[in-house]
Amino acid sequence: MTYLVTDNCIKCKYTDCVEVCPVDCFYEGENMLVIHPDECIDCGVCEPECPAEAIKPDTEPGLDHWLKVNTEYAEKWPNITIAKEKPADAEEFDGVEGKFEKYFSAEPGSGD
Repeated sequence: MTYLVTDNCIKCKYTDCVEVCPVDCFYEGENMLVIHPDECIDCGVCEPECPAEAIKPDTEPGLDHWLKVNTEYAEKWPNITIAKEKPADAEEFDGVEGKFEKYFSAEPGSGD
């Protein structure tokens, strides 16, 4: 099992989760984070830290797409271990449907 970052992170990108991760398995894109599934130790400490409730265990049904997204972009984006300011409009995008199709960016973030 691993934890995955899902669509509600897009354009919310709270980074509370990265500081509690004991293995530094988060990677930063321009407008979301991902977890490297091969690095995640399944401890679960990140899940309750996410204000957007975007982190889910891969045992939940329907997350195949997110396993692929997390795996692909964890290889391309820089590692992030220190929390940053949330986007100014994060609350506006929390809970918006269809965020991947509308807003996902494959561009990397700045990392640490």
